[in-house]
Amino acid sequence: MIGPQEILIVKLTPAIAMLFAAVSLLSAADATFVGHAQVAEALAKGGTLVKAETYIVSGSHRDKNGQVEVHEKETDVIYVQDGTATFVTGGRMVGGKQTTPGQYLGTSIEGGVTHHLVKGDVVVVPAGTPHWFQEVPGTVSYFVVKVVKP
Repeated sequence: MIGPQEILIVKLTPAIAMLFAAVSLLSAADATFVGHAQVAEALAKGGTLVKAETYIVSGSHRDKNGQVEVHEKETDVIYVQDGTATFVTGGRMVGGKQTTPGQYLGTSIEGGVTHHLVKGDVVVVPAGTPHWFQEVPGTVSYFVVKVVKP
């Protein structure tokens, strides 16, 4: 079992990875369909695909490094669709500032764990855990399922 501050990285087939992400959506009353054109656009430019009270599904695309993030009430399930990145989790956020309620951005992480992400990887980042796309050597496209604590 994964502890609250442990990070899970798994190599999965795309079908199994999406099934894994969909498990968090089981509480939805109605099915939601998102067409392939909208999904492709979200992976190319970034954007929210589905938003509900207890989850958010979005596509993201990066061609440069990001800022350190901490979400107090959101667990991120990240599935790498294409590309590579150096991703850091855990440790302590440096230079952190609250940007909106429960959301923080920082400049770096001290004492974190570095992961080399490639196509097919899944990362589960528990709420409250610092995480950071430290290096994106080319581009990386990924889905994020945010499971929101009440």
